Amino acid sequence: MGEVWFYQLERTGLEETLPGLLEKVVEKGWRAVVRASSDARIDALDGRLWTYKDASFLAHGRAGRGHGEDQPIYLTTGTENPNGAQALIVVDGADVPELGDGEGGTYARTMILFSGKDQDALNEARAMWKDAKAKGFDVAYWEQGRSGGWEKRA
Repeated sequence: MGEVWFYQLERTGLEETLPGLLEKVVEKGWRAVVRASSDARIDALDGRLWTYKDASFLAHGRAGRGHGEDQPIYLTTGTENPNGAQALIVVDGADVPELGDGEGGTYARTMILFSGKDQDALNEARAMWKDAKAKGFDVAYWEQGRSGGWEKRA
């Protein structure tokens, strides 16, 4: 059964936070699928991953562009996992059917990122936390601290 980690964004937005998390996934030798709820968000993340650092970028591909199986990071609004990713990163309240069966799908770790300033997102994350815990997933809850680093809350 996979892990489910919740990330409450407090100090920075998704575009600032996601590249750092993806760097850690890639450093671990894993591949990632990033699932968003809209094509507009995929467009924004696609551009951001190419430009987030002056001297670097995160190699990635996206749904509908081919060669998904070759990508270390794959962006999509769907539930496919063409690159055999070990990490699923879910943003903007995208669906997570992998948690519905209690098996965690094919992912070693599912990371759910949400804004701590959005009450609906907080409520949804709390409900998902309770559900994942009740189904026996190994869950962790991370919140951005004052310094911008992550502090484990539960």
